[in-house]
Amino acid sequence: MTHYPDAILKLISSFSTLPGIGRKTAERLALHLLHAPDHEASTLAADIIELKRSVRICATCFSLSDQEICRICADPSRDPGVICVVENPADLAAIEKSRSFTGCYHVLGGALSPIDGIGPDDIRLKELFNRADPRKVREIIIATRTNVEGEATAAYIHERLKSRGVTLTRIASGVPMGGDLQYVDPLTLQKAMEKRYDV
Repeated sequence: MTHYPDAILKLISSFSTLPGIGRKTAERLALHLLHAPDHEASTLAADIIELKRSVRICATCFSLSDQEICRICADPSRDPGVICVVENPADLAAIEKSRSFTGCYHVLGGALSPIDGIGPDDIRLKELFNRADPRKVREIIIATRTNVEGEATAAYIHERLKSRGVTLTRIASGVPMGGDLQYVDPLTLQKAMEKRYDV
């Protein structure tokens, strides 16, 4: 790729730092922008600058917001007495797309992972425990992932909050609708067997 001018090589290198973008995709993106109309490249650059300038963390739930309080926390139709705990804003977005939850959220900003040096003080657990006031909160739904880190985080939250007088629940996990058992991973099958129900 050394036959490209330095400006293209620099942009390819920048795109390559993005998650899921390899060198070939980065090269295609850089060449696309080179041949795109000036206004398209200018709009993209302006959108990136605006993103960095305006997006912040909600002071209540720690999700992404363009105001001090995010739209969900500020929505009077949401139930503040039910808090769904997720690892990151992408998990929150996935639940919102399902349109199955009308409460509020708490975004931890990660999961416990001692092997990676992530302990209770490295994610927003203290803030969650401060919010878990039984006079204001009836239920906390733990919606961390079902991997080792997510399960460890869920167990830690349960242990710390079980005596608070707040109902603690964990989202169900198991075989997806239409899923073929031979393609389901062992941990998912284990959870599906543990959470079986009467029919």
